Parts: sequence; structure tokens; C-alpha cells
Amino acid sequence: GTLVNAIELKGQRDNTIIVFVSYNGGFAGAANMGQLRGSKSMTFEGGIRVPLIMDYPGLVKSGRTISEPVISNDFYPTLLDLAGLPLEPKQHVDGVSLKPLLNKENQKLGREALYFHYPHYHHINSMGPSGAIRMGDYKLVIKYEDSSTELYNLANDRAEKINLAPKRIGLVKQMKKKFDQWTASSGSLMPTLNRQYEGV
Repeated sequence: GTLVNAIELKGQRDNTIIVFVSYNGGFAGAANMGQLRGSKSMTFEGGIRVPLIMDYPGLVKSGRTISEPVISNDFYPTLLDLAGLPLEPKQHVDGVSLKPLLNKENQKLGREALYFHYPHYHHINSMGPSGAIRMGDYKLVIKYEDSSTELYNLANDRAEKINLAPKRIGLVKQMKKKFDQWTASSGSLMPTLNRQYEGV
């Protein structure tokens, strides 16, 4: 409210795009993630699903809810597009403009998958290095330490309690193949074993 009032006082309300978002999930034990599993530094929903509010008078109708999944990489091309500037596809490789969603041209982005890659250890991360791919309602979580996978249908199981991987082996293989292709094509660094590490 304070920010919006200041913009209005400057006469720039209709010329300002506001994006309100958390950059990742909350700290375990300090934040309430509700029914979501996991927290910051994890590729479970509690670590990557966050609030997002966008406001741009004249384009974004107040009070609309859009259910299409998006990622923070989409902000750069979206802001370029809304400002009437040319897109820079070589710079925002994984991002797409959300303008068609915001102005109701499209209900979906037509994106095949979303990818998440966290190849690090962290003192607040109990799952270790991991990655995830989301295709439609399905999300595959890959734990890098042992290459184990977990498959969830987020439409029915946002809390990620029911691992479908043992029953949907074909889908697991398909999604894992796409994830591996993405990490290879993007040059994503993967964790390697440090044989000199002796613990703390």
C-alpha cells in the first residue's frame, strides 16, 4: 500500500508494473509452508512454489487468478514485452513472456516442461542436491546422491505424499530423459564426489 500510494503521488500509477514474489520457499522451522512439503533449498513444492502477484493497470485485470505455472526466469522477457521492448531470447533462454496470459490472449503458455536444478549441499537442506522437472500436473524429483526419483501428480497431491514412480515407470523414464537432455543442453553443472572430504 505504501509503495502504491507513493507511485500514485508521482502520477506514475498507470505507467508502473508491480511484481510481488518470494524468490524461494521459507526457512524450515521459521516459516509455515502449509501443506507443502519441504522448504528453502529443496526441489519439493515447499522450496519452489511461491506467491506471485503482478499488477499493471490497463492490462492486468484486478482480482484475476491464473493457474498456469511460471518461473522467475519469465520476469525478464515479460517486463521487456510489457514495456514494448524487443525480446532477448539469447539472454532469457528458459523464460517466456507472460503477456499473453496477462492480457487473456492465451490460457496456457504451451511450454512443455519447467526445470529446477539445485546441485548444492546446504545446512538447511535435508534432501541434498536435487533437480526436478514439471510436465503438466506431473512433477519428477531427482535426488543426485543416489539418482533416486519420486513422481507426483500435483493436481491431486500438492503435498507430495503419494510417490507414483513405482507405478508409472514409463512416465518416469520419459521425464528423466527430458531432464537429462535439459541439463546437458544448458551446461548445468552437476555435483561430483569429493574423495578428500573427511566430514566436519
